[in-house]
Amino acid sequence: MKKLLVAGVAVVAAVTGCGAHDNGSKIPRTASGSLEQLAHTAGCRPDIQTDADELRQANCGKGSGRYVLATFATDRGQAEWLDAADDYGGTYLVGRKWIVVGADRVVTELRGRLGGTVERSSSHHSMSSGGGGREEGARTGHSGHH
Repeated sequence: MKKLLVAGVAVVAAVTGCGAHDNGSKIPRTASGSLEQLAHTAGCRPDIQTDADELRQANCGKGSGRYVLATFATDRGQAEWLDAADDYGGTYLVGRKWIVVGADRVVTELRGRLGGTVERSSSHHSMSSGGGGREEGARTGHSGHH
């Protein structure tokens, strides 16, 4: 599992970006389902990159609209993945047992389809003023995931 987490985080680090703000649209109830169901809701034809029992990961979109969608078998697996990803920085849309990683603009747009909470890694903004953090409604920690 550890190798899958590190490999997944390394791939995801390549598609992250900064710069967009919340578009003010109404956020739907957080989506749930398989990777394919979530991809359909997001409007993606998933290109599966990892297909393991504990982690499924697909690339979606093209160019600057590219993002990664990952689903997890357990809450703990998701929490471990997020902990590992924090070292790489990035913007994440987080639901129960799924994560989307992409540029701020892409994550914000997908939140309008998938719901969830937006999280920004503090490492992602460590060199800029303002720091990172979590948007309103985001998880405040990993309690309950161990």
